[in-house]
Amino acid sequence: MSDELEPSGRRRLRATVEESLRPLTLPNFITLIRMAIVPFFVLAVSEHDFKLALWVFIVASLTDTLDGWLARRFQLRSVIGAYLDPIADKLLLTAAYISLTIPQGQDVVIPIWLAILALFRDFLILLVALILYLVEGISKFPPSVLGKMTNAVHATTVVVVLLANLAVLPRWLPPACFYSSFALVIASGFNYIYRSSRFIEAARQAKAEERG
Repeated sequence: MSDELEPSGRRRLRATVEESLRPLTLPNFITLIRMAIVPFFVLAVSEHDFKLALWVFIVASLTDTLDGWLARRFQLRSVIGAYLDPIADKLLLTAAYISLTIPQGQDVVIPIWLAILALFRDFLILLVALILYLVEGISKFPPSVLGKMTNAVHATTVVVVLLANLAVLPRWLPPACFYSSFALVIASGFNYIYRSSRFIEAARQAKAEERG
């Protein structure tokens, strides 16, 4: 059926869907670049080129800020971008944590207990989000302040560990980052479970009101 023969409502709906998806926006392209440079970070760490790894991580972090600013400034938000951006962030931090946990002769490593807890938290978030979607039909779950703080401290921890393998830092700084990350992982994990229960309660109440 041609556009001329389609009802106006259907054309508007199709235009809305196409506009919300628009996968080839500049912010989405930048996000894909951030995902593509993750292997270079891992290779740099494996080669003990911590200076290069630091620059790769900084560039990747800057692209995260850039694509978000472009999406807001020029109204380039999209459904695909909303999913790609957190995936790219998790991919970068997960790769950084794993590669910096494996002892390869470097002076400072991320403790394995912290890496396991951080990865378990991310797995828990993914599992709960999947359950919320499949069971309750909840597809939107905005990040919390604690979640954003946890990611920020994780990124700071990566930078500090990389710097500690390049220069002499205060001895208390890496452990301070490790225990700060630990505290936020635990706090944000419990907060995520609490928020999930509230979302489920709100969704069920809304369904009950619709039926009533």
